[in-house]
Amino acid sequence: MSTEWTLKGEYLESCDCREACPCVFLGAPTEGGCTALVGWHIASGRYGDVELDGLNVAVALSTPGPMPEGNWKAVLYLDERADQAQQEALGAIFGGQAGGHPAVLASLISDVRAVEPMPMHFEIDQGHRHLRIGQSAEANISAIDGQGGQAATIHNHPFAVAPGEPLVVASSRSLRHQAHGINLDLSGRAASYSPFSYAGP
Repeated sequence: MSTEWTLKGEYLESCDCREACPCVFLGAPTEGGCTALVGWHIASGRYGDVELDGLNVAVALSTPGPMPEGNWKAVLYLDERADQAQQEALGAIFGGQAGGHPAVLASLISDVRAVEPMPMHFEIDQGHRHLRIGQSAEANISAIDGQGGQAATIHNHPFAVAPGEPLVVASSRSLRHQAHGINLDLSGRAASYSPFSYAGP
């Protein structure tokens, strides 16, 4: 019998595309391929009897073309504060074995470079999000100004990390990752964030 699970929280993504990432509209990345850092902060979560509140997960990924076409290379980072049962639960969910929307995303990965526990910090502030992974990776992003001083948002985009949620359009203050052949050191590129809610199986 499959284990029931739920996760809710905030996610962010930042990539090397210029301006808004075309991948959310099933388009081609502005740089040909797309290299990105995606992070999730779990405000509340449970995998069977295993509580996951307050933990973080991240994926560094690289694609040879549009994201929906797959062939991603990826590294999965798990919050080092998680105990063994929590790490196994997070690995099952974000590795795709537990079903739900993360399984859809995981199906696009053809090359898992590593699964590593790491110190992780996910900061949520008004109009800003900051993910730090150890000493070698971070995404520090800020929402762009929309009409009337409100955040600019994208609704009902066909390719979504967080289905059903409006995506806040942002720009990277910094985007870094240097490990496992997935390398970034940029600023002023595409970024976004939103709440997320997943469940499975």
